[in-house]
Amino acid sequence: MNIVVILKQTPDTESVIRIAGDGKSVVTDGFKWVINPYDEFAVEAALKIKEKHGGKVTILSYGPQRVVEAVRTALAMGADDAVFIDEEHLESCGRIKVAQAVAAAIKEMSPDLVFCGSRAVDMDMAQRGPMVAEFLGWPHLALATSIECDGKTVSIQRSLEGGKVTQESTLPVLVTFGGSHAVWNPRYASLPGIMKAKKKPLQNKKLADLGLDAAEFTPEKAKVRVVSLELPPERKPGKIIDGGLDTEGKARELVRLLHEEAKVI
Repeated sequence: MNIVVILKQTPDTESVIRIAGDGKSVVTDGFKWVINPYDEFAVEAALKIKEKHGGKVTILSYGPQRVVEAVRTALAMGADDAVFIDEEHLESCGRIKVAQAVAAAIKEMSPDLVFCGSRAVDMDMAQRGPMVAEFLGWPHLALATSIECDGKTVSIQRSLEGGKVTQESTLPVLVTFGGSHAVWNPRYASLPGIMKAKKKPLQNKKLADLGLDAAEFTPEKAKVRVVSLELPPERKPGKIIDGGLDTEGKARELVRLLHEEAKVI
């Protein structure tokens, strides 16, 4: 079973967000960079299928050189090798171009399965998986919270409000993963795994190596551009109703405030 996991490096969710002087990007100085948590679920799912059916797991990522740290972490978790699209400004070219480059790299590997997170915690667009599947011409199973594979077909479960739905596809197929850490419980990289990861194969590829014209991958070619960013307005401080009132009085005052100040009733 040949599985490719698309991995994105994102800022840690506890990072402090500051808008840069251009008004349409964020200041990344001081960020702690990590594997996108939803992609971490995909790595764990791939490793479990490998343990059950054999084969190999290849990590595929892209961007500036700092991303290699996240790739090495996935290798330390147990992935076998990696391909890194070494194009620092690839994301500034737009999500469609990122998906095109990723799909071109996947085609060279001819995998049975491609996994990735259903979303990324930075921009939260949930577009990468469907776009890559479209470029590959493959079916796409979304938001998996469990997965089974018999070597010919894949079956996933995804949560719906009040229930679950089961979806099935023949191989090859792209699967995106949702849920939570409680569902997937990604393994930690062990010390032996970290040492082995330093020696595992990692191929660096440029756009030209993937048969793509670098001239078509520029910010000006992006279909969607960020025009401006702004932080949400600060919330007004909460109000505590006390003033020595009894329970009935507090309830009466709460209703008055909801009606006269908040104007929600």
